[in-house]
Amino acid sequence: MNPLLNGADASPLCALSVNVNKVALLRNTRHLGIPSVTRAAALCLEAGAQGITVHPRPDARHIRESDVHELATLMAQWPQAEFNIEGNPTQNLMNLVRALRPHQATFVPDSEDQFTSDHGWTLPADAGRLAPLVAECRQLGVRVSLFMDPNPDAMLEAARLGADRVELYTEPYAAAHGGPEQAAQLQRYKMAAQAALAAGLGVNAGHDLNRTNLTDFLRAVPGVQEVSIGHALIADALELGYAETVREYLRCIARAVR
Repeated sequence: MNPLLNGADASPLCALSVNVNKVALLRNTRHLGIPSVTRAAALCLEAGAQGITVHPRPDARHIRESDVHELATLMAQWPQAEFNIEGNPTQNLMNLVRALRPHQATFVPDSEDQFTSDHGWTLPADAGRLAPLVAECRQLGVRVSLFMDPNPDAMLEAARLGADRVELYTEPYAAAHGGPEQAAQLQRYKMAAQAALAAGLGVNAGHDLNRTNLTDFLRAVPGVQEVSIGHALIADALELGYAETVREYLRCIARAVR
């Protein structure tokens, strides 16, 4: 997603893409169809979110393939917003990309039974199997973002592979936030982002970002175009509601450019 512009001062703002996986996880505990994933997405978009993210896993433990199709239909009503589908392209991701052609496909190196994403791709070791899939996405007109650890040396390899962007895996920063290692972690991400930008890549970020740590991250790390936030945002929404939660995260983003 392209950076948005603040009408007041024309400062570039990072876009917020809401991951609705955890809404589906709660719904799947019963057979009542509530809470509605599409309703959650619509409320977030109405509140100002610039995108919706899903990460359908092969075991369908949260987002199901039917959800992805229904969300694609919803997103057609929001031409100013973007639809991002995450997943391992060697599992179930590519069939959805071929069928729906989302704005962005984020390649994540998860195993089928992985609890949650916890590492990025290893380049150039993974390049051979990723290259034809990256090329196919680009032929379909789908932007490709590679989920990556903050390793500056890998950014040029990601660009050579044909990726459009990288999504920096931010859990190590989130774990260090507020502690003695925060500054060192932020320096890692700053250097990785600088290397990505120098290689001609766009920069996304995600995993364990929240209202407490988001502003600090965006102030320190240059050029972040999009953050994808799910677990913390949906947890906050249980207390604040979807609309106010989205507005709170947008305020966190806006504070980063002040």
